Amino acid sequence: MEKTSTELRQSIVKRLFINSLTGTASPIPVQRSTMRIAVAAFYFCMGLCFASWASRIPDIKTKLHLSEAGLGSILLALPVGQLLMMPISGRLVTRYGSRTILSFAILLYALELTNLGWVTKGWQLAIALFVFGLVGNMSNISVNTQGVMAEKIYERPIMTSFHGGWSIGGFTGALTGLLMMGLKLSPRIHFFIIASFVFVAVFIARRYLIPGTTEPGIKKKFFSRPEGVLIRLGIIAFCSMAAEGAMFDWSGVYFKEVVEAPHSLVIVGYASFMIMMASGRFAGDRIIARIGRKKMLQMSGVLVLTGLMIAVLFPYLVTATIGFVIVGFGVSSVVPTVYSTAAKATKIPPGMALAAVSSISFLGFLLGPPLIGYIAQLASLRYSFAVISLLGFCITIMVSKLKVMD
Repeated sequence: MEKTSTELRQSIVKRLFINSLTGTASPIPVQRSTMRIAVAAFYFCMGLCFASWASRIPDIKTKLHLSEAGLGSILLALPVGQLLMMPISGRLVTRYGSRTILSFAILLYALELTNLGWVTKGWQLAIALFVFGLVGNMSNISVNTQGVMAEKIYERPIMTSFHGGWSIGGFTGALTGLLMMGLKLSPRIHFFIIASFVFVAVFIARRYLIPGTTEPGIKKKFFSRPEGVLIRLGIIAFCSMAAEGAMFDWSGVYFKEVVEAPHSLVIVGYASFMIMMASGRFAGDRIIARIGRKKMLQMSGVLVLTGLMIAVLFPYLVTATIGFVIVGFGVSSVVPTVYSTAAKATKIPPGMALAAVSSISFLGFLLGPPLIGYIAQLASLRYSFAVISLLGFCITIMVSKLKVMD
């Protein structure tokens, strides 16, 4: 008697899980939910590590006696490391499998976090951040490849909830940082505690990751031009990440200088944006399942445009906060949806497709904040946010012309 589709899916899931501790090929009868939790745990650990570092930047700045300009220059080492590693990460994931790369890359990520606590000179911090960026990108490409494969097993959208796990990890890392500072623990001890937690989590969850497939026979130029559909998807993600970067770096300044919020409420804009972005990622999968990826991205672009224009046209505490909430929901699902689509829209391996899209989109994260500053210098901060709002319009237009989502 032929197996039902449900039985076949269960059989496939069981065969996907291999005992990673013994190296044998005996299947572990793991439910899909266990696999999903394991993948989400890695997203959580990545967010936790990054936010732990970010929460102690002021302390490290003081310890190293860095000026604002000096710190800003050193901080560029991290994105430079990420950007340079992108094409390499895609090939490593393709060659050795996302589970293998993720399992050791995230351990290196946590280990490099501890190195950030040991630095005593500015140049040491720059080198440590550069390596932090390298291993962080390896973790990013491999964990998103795991997310794509998990979504394929589930046969329904779950990618945005994984990115929600990263956001929860980020919140946890920020709160933990506040606690560690309250206890007056040094960044070195703080980072060792976080790294220890990550090592334990990886040891427990690693065996439940999806082995995936390797493609040792692929022979392409190292820096080859991505396929047209990947370029278009990358530009869509570029627009979203430029808006995200602007909100991360300039929302507090906007509330202070334009909204003229009281000192205690300056953080309201950033907090409302982050909370809604995390919430939107957990709600995004259900919305996508109901209306589809294309309509979701079109709606996201409209929300980014609308939210920023509300904050620009009505720069008051309540209205600006509402605008930032709308922007948070607008950007929440764009990148995970683009990643999910990219892995399915081409015949090249998911790791390489994600690396290609990430290489383009990450430029938005780098260029968005400086663009805000340049326009603000020439005109005003309100004009800067108005220009960034047009990126939401670009998202909607580009998605409307993208046939791969029809």
